[in-house]
Amino acid sequence: MFRKILHANDGSEHAFEAFAMALRIAKKDKAELHMVSVAETGHMPKLIGQPHEPTQTPAARFENVLKRARSMAGDSDKLHTHVLSGHPVHDIVKLATELKVDLIVVGSSGHSSLYDRMIGSRAQKILHHAPCPVLVVK
Repeated sequence: MFRKILHANDGSEHAFEAFAMALRIAKKDKAELHMVSVAETGHMPKLIGQPHEPTQTPAARFENVLKRARSMAGDSDKLHTHVLSGHPVHDIVKLATELKVDLIVVGSSGHSSLYDRMIGSRAQKILHHAPCPVLVVK
């Protein structure tokens, strides 16, 4: 049924539960599976005179997430990983559109539960803007 699936993973346990579901669907349908992790960039510019603090690159930040996902996928050569820096909802929807995926799989909540309570669930926003069906895994 599905040919290409995109899973969004922030490294939380909910995200890995959703990844396990995405893996099962991909294996059953012999679908190509893409996993994306997005390092959120700040929305406000640095203050003038604020000292620059070295930060991890997005690839370094998600290194353990990628390792765990590859381990879970086993010998699957159909797992493609993407690490982006930007706005999670926007970048996930954009990548889904560019890849022409048939399904997006996300966890119901991630590391940013405070954000979810105050502003709204990222999963809900992805569901609203996605170019394809979205499976939200609890």
